Amino acid sequence: MSQESSEKNKNLFKIKMKIHKQKIEIKSTSQIEFVDITDRVDEVVSNSGVREGQVLIYSPHTSASIIINHNESMLLQDFMRVLYRLVPVNDRYSHDTFELNRASSSDGRSNGHSHCKSMLLGVSETVPIERGKMLLTEKQNIFMAEMDGSRTRDIIVQVIGL
Repeated sequence: MSQESSEKNKNLFKIKMKIHKQKIEIKSTSQIEFVDITDRVDEVVSNSGVREGQVLIYSPHTSASIIINHNESMLLQDFMRVLYRLVPVNDRYSHDTFELNRASSSDGRSNGHSHCKSMLLGVSETVPIERGKMLLTEKQNIFMAEMDGSRTRDIIVQVIGL
């Protein structure tokens, strides 16, 4: 290996990966709600200093999800209608009985349906970052999908890259 190649390889190892993590607080106001958090996530990405990499948006909750879709009011109504049809509130959920009968304290909500809805949507999304910007199209938005509102949720945004 030439001296020049050896120096280039040494410099490659000097590049340090950045990891920036931040919690954002989201407040929902209704039982099922799609809260657009795109601007909040974009702010975290901008403040991270990462130019090339990815951002992970993660909900550490079992009844709130993270999704990417179009922010159009009639479409959001369709999402809610589909979720209510797939997982009706008034169905019988074993979790509801468990929550109400267990020895530890509960907030009194019968929310088995909320956990089932969240399971269908997932708790995280990852978006590529190029030139310091998320690679979302103009019709893509990041949502915290609340399935058991109204609540205050912490969402974790982790930016990784160069």
